[in-house]
Amino acid sequence: MHTVVERELEIDLVLSPERSIPVPSRLSYRTADPYAVHIVFHVTSEAPVHWTFARELLVEGVFRPCGSGDVRVWPTRSDGRNVVCMALSSPDGAALLEAPEPAVSAWLERTLRVVAPGSEPERLGLDAALRDILDV
Repeated sequence: MHTVVERELEIDLVLSPERSIPVPSRLSYRTADPYAVHIVFHVTSEAPVHWTFARELLVEGVFRPCGSGDVRVWPTRSDGRNVVCMALSSPDGAALLEAPEPAVSAWLERTLRVVAPGSEPERLGLDAALRDILDV
């Protein structure tokens, strides 16, 4: 049986140092895909934007800057509150997002209770799949 851990929240899309807009978003973690976190932006729009990256990257990014290339994550303060910044880039464009750190951390803790770090391979079922292939 697979478990899904989700959290809906508003994440700020930073347009300039003085301006940002809230974006309805959903964080998802699926035990069927134990290494990844999924974020959907504009969940109420007709064309939501989906991003998937390593859960470990987000866990580390709550505490210190990490990542390179398409996804970078780091903690900071903005308007007197703790936030987790995510810089996402793709051939279609780039975005700087600020998520409330307490909400992200609480959600990550739930995912870590469901699948502890280091136990991800057990969730993939590779041993069982390999046995099935070899028994055929």
